[in-house]
Amino acid sequence: MNAKTNKAHELIAEENKHYAKSARINYFDLVVDHAHGATLVDVDGNEYIDLLASASAINVGHSPDKVVQAIQTQAAKLIHYTPAYFHHEPGQELAQRLAKLAPGNSEKMVAFGNSGADVNDAIIKFARAYTGRPYVVSYMNSYHGSTYGSQTLSGVSLNMTRKIGSMLPNVVHVPFPDTYRHYQNESEHEISLRYFAEFTRPFETDLPADETAVVLIEPIQGDGGIVKAPAEYIHLVYDFCQKNGILFAVDEVNQGLGRTGKMWSIDNFDIEPDLMSVGKSIAAGMPLSAVIGKKKVMAALDAPAHLFTTAGNPICCAAALATLDMIEDGLVEKSASDGEFTKQAFKKLQTKYSFIGDVRMYGLSGGIEIVTDKESKTPDALAATKIIYRAFEKGLVLVTLMGNILRFQPPLVITQSQLETSIQKLDEVFNELEQGKIELPAEMNNVGW
Repeated sequence: MNAKTNKAHELIAEENKHYAKSARINYFDLVVDHAHGATLVDVDGNEYIDLLASASAINVGHSPDKVVQAIQTQAAKLIHYTPAYFHHEPGQELAQRLAKLAPGNSEKMVAFGNSGADVNDAIIKFARAYTGRPYVVSYMNSYHGSTYGSQTLSGVSLNMTRKIGSMLPNVVHVPFPDTYRHYQNESEHEISLRYFAEFTRPFETDLPADETAVVLIEPIQGDGGIVKAPAEYIHLVYDFCQKNGILFAVDEVNQGLGRTGKMWSIDNFDIEPDLMSVGKSIAAGMPLSAVIGKKKVMAALDAPAHLFTTAGNPICCAAALATLDMIEDGLVEKSASDGEFTKQAFKKLQTKYSFIGDVRMYGLSGGIEIVTDKESKTPDALAATKIIYRAFEKGLVLVTLMGNILRFQPPLVITQSQLETSIQKLDEVFNELEQGKIELPAEMNNVGW
């Protein structure tokens, strides 16, 4: 696999004259020409197995026939008329379907956006409006988007606040539970209680519970490293919110729509949230998002408090309806079974290589910790970068999270053969790393978040 091609370099060199460096995280010189299923093809004809799914935005795979047909049919009929003023049937059908698909039995309502970021902004708006309270609680190592409000909610990169502040006021960040790095012999129950104590500490010092509108959490953090909170911890936080009149909101942008082997990641905890944000894979990568909330909460704002000219575009809504058809036609169950297969494969590799510190797989959502050794659990970002670089040379597209964590989130339609090939090639890469055979080019010394 020739990972560096003349045409790609020429195109990127020209693009770099015009494209702001803040708008792309540096990884590989990959210029995608076309894709289908879990296969990418670059501008020079090189093929890759996609283990990233466009940052978990292509759960149903690239260019699926059903979604392509829905887009083409709708484009020939109506490309756009803003739902900010009038109505169209794809949007009406999708709003009803999402409201029914959301967890729990409470009556729900929907508002559309263009990205996961703006619907996380919506959570702030609706929560403050409904409760009449100003404060919002989010988590360290979370990622909620890059609009001003959602960027304030995020806690995964200093570059999301550096040179930008002051950020949105009245947002408090608390630690997210880490069941990998913990005290010696500490049980999951003890971890839950310790982190819940950290959660409640601000409420005991400088954060009035009766002035707090909402707690927003990724039940399984995405860009924070594919980290799942203990169920006991989630329920402790939920119960605290219930007791204090605080709304409980979940971000399902990265981990929803079948990614974790459940329709929603919160389904792993059997809780009905008050608000939830959905994006990325909702329309197979088309620009669409939605905030779904309990009717009483969503009724707290009047227009134009949260609307956009292009939100709920009819083509995007048609794509979303076709996408949901695919997801509900067995992809959730496939994610669960393929995820278990992949987990066991990585667990086997974990026993073989001393630098694989932790294997976290929830459905086809995986975070593989690369460390200096299993005892210290010290993150090894250089080794992780070497792995993804050599894997790319071998025809696999995957990236790192938090510097040292391999992000394994292929399209849910990935074939068994592609999964097996991916594991085999990663085994080869791990072996080369162990033998000290991987050398990084200069441009790979500053990659990732």
